[in-house]
Amino acid sequence: MQIRTVPLAIDYASKGATPPSKQATLTVYELPVYGTVNVLRPAVLICPGGAYAWISEREAEPVAASFLAAGCNAYVLSYTVAESGRFPCALIEAFEAIRLIRENASDSHSDPNRIWICGFSAGGHLAASAGILWNHPFVRGLGFPDGKHRPDGMILGYPVITSGTFSHRESIRNLLGESANEETLALNSLERQVTGDVPPTFLWHTAADQSVPVQNSLFLADALIRHGVETEVHIYPLGEHGLSTARYDVLTPGRFSSDPFIRQSVPTWMHDAIRFIFAERT
Repeated sequence: MQIRTVPLAIDYASKGATPPSKQATLTVYELPVYGTVNVLRPAVLICPGGAYAWISEREAEPVAASFLAAGCNAYVLSYTVAESGRFPCALIEAFEAIRLIRENASDSHSDPNRIWICGFSAGGHLAASAGILWNHPFVRGLGFPDGKHRPDGMILGYPVITSGTFSHRESIRNLLGESANEETLALNSLERQVTGDVPPTFLWHTAADQSVPVQNSLFLADALIRHGVETEVHIYPLGEHGLSTARYDVLTPGRFSSDPFIRQSVPTWMHDAIRFIFAERT
């Protein structure tokens, strides 16, 4: 397995964005070819959470390791957060990362038609923004006209979705700043932006989430289904926010994580998500 971290060289100014004070990076986890069979692997771009204020390590490498074990190449995006750069910097970085993975797919034995984006919490908002807004006039105006930046599917864990009622205000404030106008707020209320162009989506949340209410996922699931997007949704009754893979090595000691249901049932989301990625589609 090859692991390396590469900086994302982006001309933000040409896209009408203020350059961030810290450079975004992509950590690459790529599997070698075993034997003589040249297998094209799905690629998964992972956007950890952190309320658009930091990058959660618990939702980075542990998630990448699970996708690697299933035969996917994995990539962790350390994107712009909080005061280092506001919207749309992180979205530009996600699109550039997807385009970079796609353009170099042959070198990594990745399938250029199976590039998925996976995100958690605020990183789920970023991942969902990439999958929902990729063909939006706003994004085309950023300099992404050709579709090479489009993810082929989304895996979203307890995502921030709405900027309205049930919003995670801290994430939206860190993303947009204190004085976002109504147009920008509406653009980032992703349940309002869904069209039939959204790729297949796997979505999971816990009903007990006290940080990002489950309504975020329910709003999105409703919009996806109404627009005919292939959607799989899992709502678990128990579990605090930020469960990541929900394995013992990433769970917060105490609280809900001591419940046998969390240890035994919630981790199945990864198995189901991998099945969803590898499903045959026409």
